[in-house]
Amino acid sequence: MWALRRASNPLKNQGFIFRTSQACVAKAEVANSYLDGNASNSDSNFVIADRCMSLKRFYGVHASPKLLMWHCSFSSQADTKDSAQDDDLEDGFSELEDPASANVFKNKNLDETNEDELISEPELSEEEDDGHDAGEPQDELKLSDSEANVDEKKTPGKRASSRLVKAIIEAPPSSVQSALIKWVEEGNDLTKEVIWSIMLNLRKWRMFGKALQISEWLISTKRVDFVERDYASHLSLISKVHGLHKAEAYIKKIPESFRGEVIYRTLLASCVSASNVKKAEEVFNKMRDLNFPLTSFACNQLLLLYKRNDKKKIADVLLLMEKENLKPSAFTYKVLIDAKGQSNDIVGMDQIVETMKAEGIEPDLSTQALMAKHYVSGGLREKGEAVLKEMEQGNAKENRWACHALLPLYAALGKDEDVGRIWKVCESNPRLQECMAAVEAWGKLKRIEEAEAVFDRMLKTWKKLNSKHYSALLRVYADNKMLAKGKDLVKRMAENGCRICPLTWDALIKLYVEAGEVEKADSVLQKAAQQNQVKPMFSSYVNIMEQYARRGDVHNCEKMFHRMRQVGYTGRLRQYHILVQCYITAKAPAYGIRERMKADNIFPSKSLASQLVLVDAFRRTAVSDLLD
Repeated sequence: MWALRRASNPLKNQGFIFRTSQACVAKAEVANSYLDGNASNSDSNFVIADRCMSLKRFYGVHASPKLLMWHCSFSSQADTKDSAQDDDLEDGFSELEDPASANVFKNKNLDETNEDELISEPELSEEEDDGHDAGEPQDELKLSDSEANVDEKKTPGKRASSRLVKAIIEAPPSSVQSALIKWVEEGNDLTKEVIWSIMLNLRKWRMFGKALQISEWLISTKRVDFVERDYASHLSLISKVHGLHKAEAYIKKIPESFRGEVIYRTLLASCVSASNVKKAEEVFNKMRDLNFPLTSFACNQLLLLYKRNDKKKIADVLLLMEKENLKPSAFTYKVLIDAKGQSNDIVGMDQIVETMKAEGIEPDLSTQALMAKHYVSGGLREKGEAVLKEMEQGNAKENRWACHALLPLYAALGKDEDVGRIWKVCESNPRLQECMAAVEAWGKLKRIEEAEAVFDRMLKTWKKLNSKHYSALLRVYADNKMLAKGKDLVKRMAENGCRICPLTWDALIKLYVEAGEVEKADSVLQKAAQQNQVKPMFSSYVNIMEQYARRGDVHNCEKMFHRMRQVGYTGRLRQYHILVQCYITAKAPAYGIRERMKADNIFPSKSLASQLVLVDAFRRTAVSDLLD
């Protein structure tokens, strides 16, 4: 990407108007991109004056013509596709980033652990992508009985640690600290490695409430000397359980000597996780005011935020990175590739890939899978197949590590034979990750019996599966509107003592929605939200809200919008799209809708702006003029 920027004759002093009133970059170019028909007239004033990032230190950046091309490209393509997939990962820091923290304790001592890995700990449920993003490792931190037994054979310490983790996961919320006290009273060591193992597993299971209880107990008993990383982890948990406001207030309680960059990077990541654009920008500016060095982690968080919420701002972050001579990381390229792919700008996506390779960064498996997914969704089947063949490297058996990513992608292409061929490579000795992918793949191909056979194989091999594994088959039933089978599967989960997680709720809600039982889906969601240890996924609310919008049921649609805010999903562009569509279907005016969006720092896209005109209570028409 940097090669695209290093062009001669940079254009100077053509900038956005920021809150500091200092010139920055590309004002004229942005205006031109909107005059070319890429935004409605009602939006054009926002762009120049208000749609800026409020990044105080952006002034003084010089932009090359190549960079301005990038800016216009992101602006013009931002609304090409539906933004649905942007919002699926509501509680994960990245749907693209592999869970690096999963292998932290296998390869490193705790003191050597990279802070980025512990801060960014992506909870890939969702999202976002809902946990089905190609290339996502499925089970690094799972505690199925068979996996625990493998560890027991290796090390007695691991056996004991696994037993403690399992006890805490199965304990009721009120007994978490009691389990720890009992562990210590029995003479067991509670080392920092054991504690972090527990915390990582609880995060993976999205049991943030329990993880916070453990962290609070450690602070109160002073069993561990907290360092900045520990305070950062505690801060992250507070934001997930109690919200950003409580997390921000907690920073004042952290000893000043530990109130460094890692703390604020964690708060920034929490803001991004909550898709709170305004607060994320405030935290970013605060970090600049405190003279913390600009890192790729912070910039990547902003890129991820804008990819989900406002792609037109992506170029602003890239400008800042160029000004600070901060080279893009592999993850930076992944975000840009995904942004271009979501905008259906395949040419632009290919340009990013070429620049990535020119910079010496070869696309890894997850990046290739991401490219293939966008090629397929963009109708470029041949290019998608070419990437899949490249992932296989000529021999799927020798490149077994790629099979879990290949299965759902070949299914998306409708390639039954290739799905069968790849599954045959894995079938004799399948890994749990591959089985999950096979269930998904056969489900996409409407081959329900094959999906069920793979799931039965999982049950026999691993004995006790967790709710995430059941959810894979439950989604297959939901996609194929098989309500009876879905209900039976949920009963089997309960009989096997399987905990119900947000993924299960999401699949169950989709099952009822697809069967036309929206009220039942609403009831399931309400019960799920009452369980304070975890919150339902963003997509769970959206699925029901969309159904109410199709009916023109303004009352229930507004109620769902309000419930989303109550659990922490503040206003997003997607929510307003659905809400406004509901008013259009109901043929009712939406009083104050623009003011509500402004309060949430949401600016209308081109499509939403056209919808807002239709629900404007004071809109003048030819008929209204005659009546007046």
